[in-house]
Amino acid sequence: MKAARDADSAALVINAGARRAAAAPDLVLNRLERAGLSFDAVHRIRSGEELAGTLDRVAAHGHDLVVVGGGDGTVSFAAGRLAGTRIVLGVLPLGTANDLARTLEIPSNLDAACAALADGKVVDIDLGRANGQPFLNVASVGLSVGVTESLSPRLKRRLGPLAYGVAAVRAYRKHKPFRARLEFPDGDHQTLELEDMLQVAVGNGRHYGGGNAVSPTAGIDDHTLDVYAIPGAPLREHVRIARLLKDGSFVERDGVYHLTTQRVRLVTEPPMPVNLDGEIATVTPADFTVDRNAVHVVVPRHTTAASLDG
Repeated sequence: MKAARDADSAALVINAGARRAAAAPDLVLNRLERAGLSFDAVHRIRSGEELAGTLDRVAAHGHDLVVVGGGDGTVSFAAGRLAGTRIVLGVLPLGTANDLARTLEIPSNLDAACAALADGKVVDIDLGRANGQPFLNVASVGLSVGVTESLSPRLKRRLGPLAYGVAAVRAYRKHKPFRARLEFPDGDHQTLELEDMLQVAVGNGRHYGGGNAVSPTAGIDDHTLDVYAIPGAPLREHVRIARLLKDGSFVERDGVYHLTTQRVRLVTEPPMPVNLDGEIATVTPADFTVDRNAVHVVVPRHTTAASLDG
């Protein structure tokens, strides 16, 4: 299967609780059909609890294309469920941040996204794992967990992507510094002992947090993980770093650690929850790995995303 239109059997799984799908989930199906895609099965879910069983049934049915409409958490979970199979994942960005869509250059406009999906090509991308749990964009501990905990569904519905900035300010005020140790089982880097940390993150993709970049060179198909660590600092320095988040150049600031690897173990004191693409899914100590070319995904035909495919 080289393009979405080549699918012999397609299924649509839509998270009707996602911010952009909540008002009219049937509208999404209508736009997809107008773009030229037909579906043998349509599944509407209301919560993450329904997602695992639905995806298992869809995978067992033998569809070769599964289109998932929802936010980054929904799509990452689906990618983990479909990884290693022949099933192709189609992505409809219906959440708040839609960072995977940014990485893959999928349009944010619903009509344009449906058209890009219908006419799209299939490429392979990497899948990150933290203690075996999948993530496509970024896994992190520290400030980002506080941001996630401050991001109520009501706030996201009311402010959209701006909710991330509001939540970040709230989380920063409550943040408590922590100690961390980064270990590299393959011996490609020396162990790092880190004191007084604000955030440690491990990126598989390029974008996270509503459009921030992991680093200027991060890619979702480069078979590596980008690791960065931001230490505690005066507020003015964190403001300077925040201004550089969009293009990832903050990793070049003095005091910020940045390196690439294929395997890393993160130990924190105290043990801390780990945020995977906007969902709190595991705790430290955490082992991070990358599954190369694990997910077949549809991207716009003329995109430069996933240019290292295969």
